Amino acid sequence: MIISDLVAGPPLGCRSDIPLTEAAAKMIAEGVGSLAVIDGERLIGIVTDRDIVQSVADSTALELTVGDVMTTEPDTVGPDLKISDAVDWLNATGYRHLPVTDGKQLVGIVSVKDLLWAISEV
Repeated sequence: MIISDLVAGPPLGCRSDIPLTEAAAKMIAEGVGSLAVIDGERLIGIVTDRDIVQSVADSTALELTVGDVMTTEPDTVGPDLKISDAVDWLNATGYRHLPVTDGKQLVGIVSVKDLLWAISEV
């Protein structure tokens, strides 16, 4: 099984200049743990539920934008990466969300939860 088997479609995204509270509301409404941060068609970062929680703990979340807390220039993987290699990558980096690109085009985001589901189905 490869990563593209888990990508259900284009990921949810947002701009870097939106308030962090708006990003949090979008994640809750859509039931996701991350948003791709895009500038036009280009992936410029990723913001996760963990980024938001850490900002709230610092008591600055109401004043922040996505661009203030996102991971810039996130590592990405191609759609042909084996699931086992993706698991190894997440273990090595400590990340919980993995942007998937085909060339320069963002095609999805795979989470630890997605990978656990895939492993349990094998």
